[in-house]
Amino acid sequence: MSSLLLSNPNLSTSFLPCKIPGYENTRKTAFRPLSRSSKVARCAVDTPSGGNMPTFSRIKVWDRYKRLGISPYASEEEIWGSRNFLLEQYAGHERSEESIEAAFEKLLMTSFRRRKKEKINLKSRLKKQVEESPPWFKNLLNFVELPPKDVIFRRLFLFAFMGGWSIMNSAEGGPAFQVAVSLAACIYFLNEKTKSLARASIIGLGALASGWILGSVVVPMIPTVLIHPTWTLELLTSLVAYFFLFLACTFFK
Repeated sequence: MSSLLLSNPNLSTSFLPCKIPGYENTRKTAFRPLSRSSKVARCAVDTPSGGNMPTFSRIKVWDRYKRLGISPYASEEEIWGSRNFLLEQYAGHERSEESIEAAFEKLLMTSFRRRKKEKINLKSRLKKQVEESPPWFKNLLNFVELPPKDVIFRRLFLFAFMGGWSIMNSAEGGPAFQVAVSLAACIYFLNEKTKSLARASIIGLGALASGWILGSVVVPMIPTVLIHPTWTLELLTSLVAYFFLFLACTFFK
């Protein structure tokens, strides 16, 4: 009877006219399976707080050079290298990264101001030397100017092309045609600046004559081992003349 009662709790008999109160609920509670999604209470200590991350030991060092571990005379490359190395070592630690970056930015600005000051001082020294120079040197500087970089490169390319052309045709003949074209180009450029064809012609011819004379003196001193067999004295002298023509039409005024 007891086994029958346990197998069928809802069974109603003359001895048990009604259900046993609370028995079904007790059974369900006793045999309820544990849920897999049950959450375990976590302590605040279990939360990662960055305690295992390496901390920058010089984070509070006031001297920025010492903070980055470099000398006060370090170059910008050394400053960059120290900064990158330290950031890799202490990556993830916010306070360490901020301290390293702050020191790096201050040193970079200091280096920039130093370079700017040196540049200004160099200009001031050059200007002072020019003012203290003899009168003939000041008059010579009045004939010289510094054009934009694009003008310099264009004219340098032109005369370098003339020199290469002369070298390529050295086996066939002399560089007379290339020298004539270079002289005409020099006079043309000078005439654009001076607005005087006579003055441009004088400067151009003077540059050609100076280059040719200097080339005739210097080229024979070069050892023959360094000279290509097909390169003649006339060719090498014309290369020197091209250089003088370039200087005249670019920097003279």
